[in-house]
Amino acid sequence: MAPMFQDEGSSSATSSPLECFSMISLSPSLGSPYPWLKELKSEDRGLYLIHLLLTCANHVATGSLENANVALEQISQLAAADGDTMQRIAAYFTEALADRILKAWPGLHRALNSTKISLVSDEILVRKVFFEMLPFLKVAFVLTNQAIMEAMEGEKMVHIIDLNAAEPVQWITLLQVLSARPEGPPHLRITGVHQRKEVLDQMAHRLTEEAEKLDIPFQFCPIISKLANLDMDKLRVKTGEALAISSVLQLHSLLASDDGLLKKKSPLASRGSNGNHLPRALQMSQGTLGELLEKEMGNGYSPSPDSTSSSPLSLTPSAKLDSFLNAFWGLTPKVMVITEQDSNHNGSTLMERLLESLYSYAALFDCLESTMSRTSLERLKVEKMLFGEEIKNIIACEGSERTERHEKLEKWIQRLDLAGFGNVPLSYYGMLQAKRMLQSYGCDGYRMREENGCVLISWQDRPLFSVSAWRCRK
Repeated sequence: MAPMFQDEGSSSATSSPLECFSMISLSPSLGSPYPWLKELKSEDRGLYLIHLLLTCANHVATGSLENANVALEQISQLAAADGDTMQRIAAYFTEALADRILKAWPGLHRALNSTKISLVSDEILVRKVFFEMLPFLKVAFVLTNQAIMEAMEGEKMVHIIDLNAAEPVQWITLLQVLSARPEGPPHLRITGVHQRKEVLDQMAHRLTEEAEKLDIPFQFCPIISKLANLDMDKLRVKTGEALAISSVLQLHSLLASDDGLLKKKSPLASRGSNGNHLPRALQMSQGTLGELLEKEMGNGYSPSPDSTSSSPLSLTPSAKLDSFLNAFWGLTPKVMVITEQDSNHNGSTLMERLLESLYSYAALFDCLESTMSRTSLERLKVEKMLFGEEIKNIIACEGSERTERHEKLEKWIQRLDLAGFGNVPLSYYGMLQAKRMLQSYGCDGYRMREENGCVLISWQDRPLFSVSAWRCRK
């Protein structure tokens, strides 16, 4: 493929249509989108969608709503919730940008969302499909269980606090391993935290049933609560119990309340030097996406500190997270295992978050593209009800309403270190089990690597989830 952007003096005979696209001025005078938009090849359409999304987001960020509306109209000609990866992503990012615009008129926004009903059964189904079809949580559970098993060796009274008690499979597997201990199983108590009573009831039933089958002394203690509102006294940690804490995709939500304390704007995240670091959907040509983002953002787009090991990491302060980590430290757990999305989605500006989330959600949508058919109803539901809602929260929300504040592993290491926790390197045996689990999916796009005793699970070269284990420093 010809270089995407050529020097001014070079011939245009072999240049990409993107050279023409980048010169189009999106303004109200443009009128209805040209019919040739629909004739674009998949690669050019994907790049043009990125161009339009960045243009639209810039208009939204600067309050130029008339221009944003024109860009949204053009995107609507190309995006499709049942199309290829880039078309699907564009559909959800435009919905998020439109939602952000509508929030300027709270009455209109509430009216348009007044009849939306969130069914618990749908939520459970969608999260189950995500769990079954993609390996990320299964790998995290394998690593978490192994870290807990190793920390609890020889303990007779074990208490596990599950901060997102939604998936019984994790603890059923642990029960089975504990029952085979040479010294016999411990007395096990699991405290499950979740905001849905139905989910906790299902957990209690499945785990109690399994414990009876294996003849393990077991107790399940449900706490119906959002994590942010959790009353620590309800955890009822008893003297003589060996405590483990499991947090799967939860702690980032505790970063949500302190926008008033934001430091100066942080630089944008690294785009990578070439297309090899991008998900398949964005690997249009060597360096294309990076060049396009650079062209769109001008000098305002530069690598973040996360991309260079020598640069210090600046943390956005969070009183809520600090309070929780201090409380957990006070419970002196033998081990605390944390799984988080490994992305920079907590930037202070819309453009930072849009750029970062474009990269990471492109990779997640690409995972589904490699696994499920485009017409799959289950896939559509995961994309809309899980990924789409996260994208909307990242792009459309601010302040305490913006809870999807994912951060990179380096920042979690720094936060936990400041809170008095020391890293527990994940064991070789745990990583071996996790690697086998990943390989069982039969897709070479999934990768796993060890970093500072923690594990990063990736699609291609894009890290998407991190797993790390911690204990209190004396």
